[in-house]
Amino acid sequence: MSRIDVRKTYKLFIGGAFPRSESGYSYVVHDSKGAFVANAALASRKDARDAVVAARKAFGGWSSRTAYNRAQIVYRIAEVMEDRRPQFVDAVRQSEGLSAARAEKVLDEAIDRLVWYAGWADKITQVVGGANPVAGPFFNLSTPEPTGVVAVLAPQDSSLLGLVSVVAPAIVTGNTVVVVSSYARPLPAVTFSEVLATSDLPGGVVNILTGSAATVAPWLASHMDVNAIDLTGVAGDTELATSLEVAAADNLKRVRRAPAAEPDWSADPGTDAMTAFLETKTVWHPIGV
Repeated sequence: MSRIDVRKTYKLFIGGAFPRSESGYSYVVHDSKGAFVANAALASRKDARDAVVAARKAFGGWSSRTAYNRAQIVYRIAEVMEDRRPQFVDAVRQSEGLSAARAEKVLDEAIDRLVWYAGWADKITQVVGGANPVAGPFFNLSTPEPTGVVAVLAPQDSSLLGLVSVVAPAIVTGNTVVVVSSYARPLPAVTFSEVLATSDLPGGVVNILTGSAATVAPWLASHMDVNAIDLTGVAGDTELATSLEVAAADNLKRVRRAPAAEPDWSADPGTDAMTAFLETKTVWHPIGV
């Protein structure tokens, strides 16, 4: 007697849990050859609001952790990804139409990228902060602090490496994020959310919504409790990027602008993605007191 396959239900990732979309809607996900793969949850604006609430709730605890502890947790995410290698390779291969060998390489780069950013957690302060020379009997110290809740539009083509490359720098510096995954290639992001749920990352630090950036992003850009937005995921879509910048103008401190084309994610990332969502606090203190 043949058994019936246990089909996976693909859900959102909000506050460390896996809810279905509030709307009840889903959409069909195809592989690179056009074959049916799964039905993914279609996030609504209510889901986006719930994700922002979860991210704000998690921000205080996450940002107050030591940089070394955040590094340990991000490194742990890399460890769990390594353990789930076959699942990630399959998801990337299906989504991006790569050979198994190329999908393995993409996974290696994504894991290495997490380890790289984990190593920066307790070093970025020394690089972008420091003591400033002043005329007078004072200490003048500048220290970077996380911006807060960051909305991230994940790259549309690089469904895993690109996703890791925009999420890791935001959280390693103490921010919490609400991520809108690639619309056509959401499965690596869903698999990544399962890794986050089984790692040491506190619930709400990363929240992942599957669905259309054109539908969800305007609500995130105009949300009064979102402090920054990364428009990398709308690279090349000048009209949408401009409309999101306008929506963000009244209430967002920082906007990481959309590039003209999706970046080469295998290149050296540098520190710009980390410093994009840091605020500098400068303290004056008299000498000898």
